[in-house]
Amino acid sequence: MKTTTQPIALIVGGSSGMGLATARLLLQRDIPTVIVGNNPEKLETASRELSAFGHIETLQANLYEENDVQRIIAFAENHSRPIKYLVNAAGYFKPTTFFEHTEDDYDTYLDLNRATFFTSQAIAKNMVANGGGSIVHIGSMWAKQAIKATPSSAYSMAKAGLHALTQHMAMELAEHQVRVNAVSPAVVKTPIYESFIDKNDIDNTLATFNNFHPIGRIGKPEDVAKAVTFLLW
Repeated sequence: MKTTTQPIALIVGGSSGMGLATARLLLQRDIPTVIVGNNPEKLETASRELSAFGHIETLQANLYEENDVQRIIAFAENHSRPIKYLVNAAGYFKPTTFFEHTEDDYDTYLDLNRATFFTSQAIAKNMVANGGGSIVHIGSMWAKQAIKATPSSAYSMAKAGLHALTQHMAMELAEHQVRVNAVSPAVVKTPIYESFIDKNDIDNTLATFNNFHPIGRIGKPEDVAKAVTFLLW
């Protein structure tokens, strides 16, 4: 697919869930979009779906592999391709009690933050070089509230770090015309739950959280995507 020198959107974790829904909305606003994902098959499926809405490109990268993180950084360092919008939507979630956490699964959460930090740094430099931009991190309600039904101390610690990063980036980058915000979803039906809930039981299991939400239902990816795109402007 041909590249474009128009300002683009980059969505890390854009092949499914909230990232995919955000990509769809951005394309509908005629914003060329690049989605980053780990699974090549999911990327291809997402690309086929999104191509009906506008100019879409894909970048395969595993955020736990340093060479792949460097590939995203190298993409951002090409300042002739201005990145105006960044959405950090990649995530991992598996409820685990505090006593059961191992060093390996702790690292699964915190290593993702490391990748987010340094890719965002490179992308922010691209934005500054091209006159500014907007960044939205997808954080979590779990960063601010403990839920006994879903023990997740390491996940919450990582997401709280992401929210703290948001505040510091917003303060430091404002003078460079780069805005930084975060959203804090509660339960949203996305493939992230497939890592610990049987696919055939997902709807029934997630429905048990409906009354936990003031609107009486769990979220949809499109709900969060609308908030993200609002903040991107």
